[in-house]
Amino acid sequence: MNKTIITLLAVLFMSSTAFSQVRPYDKTGINGFETKKEDLAKFDKLKLKFGGSFTQSFQTLSHSTTSTATPGLVSITSGFNTANANLYLDAFLADGVTLNMTLYLSSRHHNETWVKGGYIQFDKLPFLKSALLDKVMEYTTIKVGHMEVNYGDAHFRRSDNGNSIYNPFVENYIMDEFATEIGAEIDVQSKGFLAVVAMTNGKIKGDIAKGVVYAGGSDGKSHPAFIGKIGYDKQLNELVRLRITGSGYYTAGSIANTLYGGDRSGSHYFGVMDNALTTSAAFSGRFNPGFTDKIGAVMGNVFLKVGGLEWFTTIETAKGRSKSEQIERSANQFATDLVYRFGKSDNFWLGGRYNKVSSTMGGADVNINRVAVSGGWFVTKNIMAKAEYVSQNYNGFVSTDLRNGGKFNGLVIEAVVGF
Repeated sequence: MNKTIITLLAVLFMSSTAFSQVRPYDKTGINGFETKKEDLAKFDKLKLKFGGSFTQSFQTLSHSTTSTATPGLVSITSGFNTANANLYLDAFLADGVTLNMTLYLSSRHHNETWVKGGYIQFDKLPFLKSALLDKVMEYTTIKVGHMEVNYGDAHFRRSDNGNSIYNPFVENYIMDEFATEIGAEIDVQSKGFLAVVAMTNGKIKGDIAKGVVYAGGSDGKSHPAFIGKIGYDKQLNELVRLRITGSGYYTAGSIANTLYGGDRSGSHYFGVMDNALTTSAAFSGRFNPGFTDKIGAVMGNVFLKVGGLEWFTTIETAKGRSKSEQIERSANQFATDLVYRFGKSDNFWLGGRYNKVSSTMGGADVNINRVAVSGGWFVTKNIMAKAEYVSQNYNGFVSTDLRNGGKFNGLVIEAVVGF
């Protein structure tokens, strides 16, 4: 029986081919955003494609704080980190219909295998046999399932556990806007113009339990989240590509919203600014404003590519509260990076990034800033090596907060495989 299953999977794998509805997990997936409608693969039979991403890192980071909190920072030294790994299953189910499932095989946040999510994507609706819908679907993509929230463009360029191949830097933004939620998304694209509308359950998992009611705060209900995006993405000529988008995310309330804490894999900076007694920390070096109930966020992005030079900038503002808070707080983020790719087939790159976050926490105005310089090499389209020097500083935190006067800096090296 086991031999039969293995043989069947082997046949499906060998017969599988890449199809354009799925973003490639290798170098060819760089600078990809929403999937395009051009050149959809012709369907002849069910196909199953297996993919994987792996990241192994070595870091030599140091950190310090002026906080009076005890027991203080965990003691860290140079060394290898536990490798991160993803497994992908992409199925070609019908003409213009694909299904994706992503699993985290090894991550900081979960030791066991963990399903990130899965969704079905419709680029055509052949089973409805409608000429009108066929025309509509020439410009439309529909996604339904438990999937990555399409708020902003930064999530397309971040590291996702073992998948670090899209990110020219080691880590993601300080305020990492990433979550998986259950819902539906509709994308419309025509002549470079883009519009996205989506509605989700506003939390990271399915949950029918009623939450706790707080006077002046949460009403104990899970309200839907609404996501929207408009933009323009065009290859203006052989050398120049321009993409400009504006996005929004809003929910009137949630039992557990995780827009800024929904990464179930964890930071690629291990141990920095972590409490000495916290053995399960996963988000080292990041900042979560704690908007777990009501939240409204807006992000603007600009991506400009001229030859081998890439410029990507994010401006974001968010306002929200936790379940027990009666007054909403704000958080703001700015990030910009410049990357230059060179060599044969742009196999090498150098890059720099500046990232700053400001927010109100516990009545104090706090801010965090980071400077990162990176460089890397695509050995093949599936194998990448990169190195980054990072310096991050914390300001405005109260003396009892471990981040008071905090800072960390040093070097991280990553080896990455994606296929």
